Amino acid sequence: MSTLSETRPAAVAWLGYGGLLPFLGTALLCWYEPNHRSFWLQMLLSYGAVILSFVGALHWGFAMVHPDRANLGVGGMYVWSILPALVGWIALLAAPGMGAALLLVGFLAHFRQDQRLARVLSLPAWYLPLRLQLTAVASLCLASVYFLGQAVSPAAFSA
Repeated sequence: MSTLSETRPAAVAWLGYGGLLPFLGTALLCWYEPNHRSFWLQMLLSYGAVILSFVGALHWGFAMVHPDRANLGVGGMYVWSILPALVGWIALLAAPGMGAALLLVGFLAHFRQDQRLARVLSLPAWYLPLRLQLTAVASLCLASVYFLGQAVSPAAFSA
């Protein structure tokens, strides 16, 4: 139910797509700079946890602006908004391969929740397409290093 602005602000595009650079850069470094792979992997997982927390916080904002509109109720929206931060925190405490998998699931689950909210809230028309693009790239980066770890050196990804 998107009824707000059809045009994505330029700053949103720059910040959103620019925010993908650490995902892309660290994932590529995990693949092509194996001597420091564990460092790059930790950088990727840390950034992923921070960004997952950020997208969770969007739902806190939605709950404040639309306290009676979401099908989860205001309490549910607030609760949902902190779950990504908890998933990110647990991902950082887990073995790297499991951490990447947890973040991947977290991003996908959060996008699904965004889709649910878009059905009941008036969000800008550009919001879901942008979230899909950003989620897809972040998820592909996390999945690529997870599979890299399984194929190249499982021991380094389970420490």
